[in-house]
Amino acid sequence: MNPEWIDLSLLAVGTVVLTWLSRKALRHPGCHGFYRFFAWEAILGLVVLNRQPWGEQPTSAHQSASWMLMLLSIYLVIRGHGALRQQGAASEERADGALYGFEKTTALVTTGIFSHIRHPMYASLLALAWGVYFQYPSWPGAALAGIASLSLLLTAKADENECLSYFGAPYAAYMRRTRRFIPHLF
Repeated sequence: MNPEWIDLSLLAVGTVVLTWLSRKALRHPGCHGFYRFFAWEAILGLVVLNRQPWGEQPTSAHQSASWMLMLLSIYLVIRGHGALRQQGAASEERADGALYGFEKTTALVTTGIFSHIRHPMYASLLALAWGVYFQYPSWPGAALAGIASLSLLLTAKADENECLSYFGAPYAAYMRRTRRFIPHLF
């Protein structure tokens, strides 16, 4: 099988899987999961784009940046997901059909990693997107990483609106003392 067919097959299978995982959110345009789907698709595109040259020039600066960002991605998702599961008190009483079970938090989580940034799991996806980009930097890769970044910004803004609607003033106060993705900066 030639490399182009492998890439197209990976892209097609990955898109089917991501569409299935996002099926509830895709029925609710404007919810955070709707935008997250497009970030996932852009990251999938980056993985497929950089699949063949992955790991070439292992001692280069761009490879070092790539691996640092991908390790940061793992750290952020583990810390963020763990805190939500432990402290978020997810419950079906939060009747939002577009949310995954662990996202149906009924307690506002503001400690641990969430005391520094509001969206550690979206920051994880940002680090992953740029980490995959730096495996083999290119103009098409930069465009896909940019699409992923914009999609994740829209995801975070939609999530914040959902949290403001559900948690109200305590979430607004939390927003004033934290940043979205990078502590003290952004």
